[in-house]
Amino acid sequence: MERKFKFSLGEHYHIFNRGIEKRQVFFSDDDYFRFLILLFVSNNTKRIHLSSFNIDSFKNLFLNNPKETLVDIGAYCILPNHFHLLLKEKREGGISKFMSKLMTSYAMYFNKRYGRTGPLFNRPFRAKHIDNDEYLKYIYAYIHLNVFDIFKKGWRENPKLLNQADYSKLKKYKYSSYSDYVKIDRVESKILNKQAFPDYFDNSSQLFKEFIDEWLLIKEEQTEGEPLRTPLKGSPWKDI
Repeated sequence: MERKFKFSLGEHYHIFNRGIEKRQVFFSDDDYFRFLILLFVSNNTKRIHLSSFNIDSFKNLFLNNPKETLVDIGAYCILPNHFHLLLKEKREGGISKFMSKLMTSYAMYFNKRYGRTGPLFNRPFRAKHIDNDEYLKYIYAYIHLNVFDIFKKGWRENPKLLNQADYSKLKKYKYSSYSDYVKIDRVESKILNKQAFPDYFDNSSQLFKEFIDEWLLIKEEQTEGEPLRTPLKGSPWKDI
């Protein structure tokens, strides 16, 4: 399905895609980590070949910052059969080029590893233009809270199901940028360029945690049809 808009310089977008036929596309830590590496190295106007790196040396790639990036990445979350990204169009055609490199590179890795052929992700990738400040701030909650889908079914309809152990899992989940907003030191933080986005949380991990908690409370109290709050209730796939 074709997009009804073109990406514009300086604008923000919620990008998401899933495995073709809803198939699982991440099975192991190596799969997730390969995608994290590709988030970093694909965001470059120059081509980087990963064939000379083994999985143990991949972290060394984070030691070199790309000089000319295609997009700014504000948040991400990788789940077993899909992923979410918050991107800002940094240069003309940047998002399209970045996504093409990211999905093609991962599909090549995945197909070789698991002995398959053909497309791995839906095309075109899904995108929503974030056209106001409230929506942009909300996306930080929406993207990161998707992790709860893995281990707490029904939480969207009833956030009271979540307990302290669930929050601990959210913090420990290695394949989202939540850790980078609660000040956990890790090399993967280089994937983000938080300086290119509004500092809604005053660079404070406590304010970020309070914001996430606030959105869960809003979810409990929301009424049907309210703007921005309803996307947390449903699936983004139905809206694109």
